[in-house]
Amino acid sequence: MASSSRSTNLYTVEQVRRIDQAAIRDGGLPGTELMQRASTAAFAALRRTWPQARKLLVIAGSGNNGGDAFLLARLAWQAQWEVHVIALGERSGGDAAAAREAWTRDGGRIIVADEQTQFPDADVLVDGLFGTGITRAPGGVAAHLIEAMNAFRGGRLALDVPSGLDADNGIAPGAVLRADATVSFVGWKRGLFTADGVDCCGQLELDSLGIPDPIFAGIGPDCQLLEAEFANVLPPRMRNVNKGRFGHVLVIGGDIGMPGSVRLAGEAALRIGAGLVSVATQARHVGMVVGTRPELMAMAADGPQSIEALLGRAGVLAVGPGLGQGAWGHALWDKALRAGKPLVLDADGLNLLARDPLPLPAATVLTPHPGEAARLLDCDTAAVQADRFAAARALASRYACVVVLKGAGSLVADAEGRLALCPFGNPGMASAGMGDVLTGVIAGLLAQGLGAWDAACLGTVLHARAGDRAAGPRPRGMIASDLFEALRDVVNGSPT
Repeated sequence: MASSSRSTNLYTVEQVRRIDQAAIRDGGLPGTELMQRASTAAFAALRRTWPQARKLLVIAGSGNNGGDAFLLARLAWQAQWEVHVIALGERSGGDAAAAREAWTRDGGRIIVADEQTQFPDADVLVDGLFGTGITRAPGGVAAHLIEAMNAFRGGRLALDVPSGLDADNGIAPGAVLRADATVSFVGWKRGLFTADGVDCCGQLELDSLGIPDPIFAGIGPDCQLLEAEFANVLPPRMRNVNKGRFGHVLVIGGDIGMPGSVRLAGEAALRIGAGLVSVATQARHVGMVVGTRPELMAMAADGPQSIEALLGRAGVLAVGPGLGQGAWGHALWDKALRAGKPLVLDADGLNLLARDPLPLPAATVLTPHPGEAARLLDCDTAAVQADRFAAARALASRYACVVVLKGAGSLVADAEGRLALCPFGNPGMASAGMGDVLTGVIAGLLAQGLGAWDAACLGTVLHARAGDRAAGPRPRGMIASDLFEALRDVVNGSPT
């Protein structure tokens, strides 16, 4: 990822459009100049990524993204490359028309695409078909071109955003390019980092096209990208301390047949640095929890009265892993929420909240996956995934708390509309128990004195980075407990 002072800012398409307009209006940068800078940046990225390439295929749409592509083709042509250009349509609009004319004026040829168009041989393909404006499934010739680009055997470079991807929400409603690399212009589009975007962009690079800082200052980003360096928010520990200094987490859950959930959450809280961790679970599960992790203090929870003393001693509650939605789970859940302690609510704790929306303690973090989020918002999972940013904000607003919406590009939101995105993690983490580990991690950070926002952001980053470290080149088959040693590494700042 390219280094940039603005590299953690994520923008909506409309915000980037306003930055463009301000650069033209107030920054003395004509649209044609911005287009030339974009093509220069993209050609430089292409040469870095594919240094041996000398044969280029350019796919150009009719808008400004196509204009960037025509100018890039011209740069390659001037560098003595073999260049082929395929265009969607006979004409281009706006500033792209001048770029197209410059290409043909230099002697460049254009093949106008149809549904039978075949691609010539090349080392690298440049996708300049659609930019940030597309929100619908491509059809006709455009869909044919995208499918042909995906079948292309050379490298694939996308300009600004892979064609077919909704740059706001990261959704691909139809055919979408799966690029090997993407150069984003002006600012990061938030959809590049979540949902389908994480599978479509390949290696990402940002070029802000030399737009001055004051132009950006007037248009704040919609979301912040969490960085690995965020893990340094925890201060080094003094030597003259004891376990009471680092908090007491109580994990509540583990109905019949589900003891593993509380066991995973409890150990995660210990591994992230909590001083004490208790587990309240079904009586028959106590031996298993203590027998496999003796550092956990497990007790039988026969009903809400049996956990009153524990609730009094604990500083932070983690409620929901393996809890179930029966009478036993509901009674413990109700008792825990009414205790008013800082709280992480997950799994069946969230399903019970959707069914019986009690007021939540002030320092509460919800950690839903899209299905649980849908139940909490009275919608379906598809609606959540169609706009994960709006869903995360809606959850935080409705329940007046901090929310971690899990998934590819996990989002953290608070009730004031603040939003952060975690770019770490891997598909190996799509396995049973990973959410229980995250619950324990966030609870353990709350116990060490972090506020709900910082604990949610830091916990999400540490969990994802531990998953990346544990997976290495072998994500398939990773299990939740594989993260424990890696959690120790990342929370202590060990280099990757």
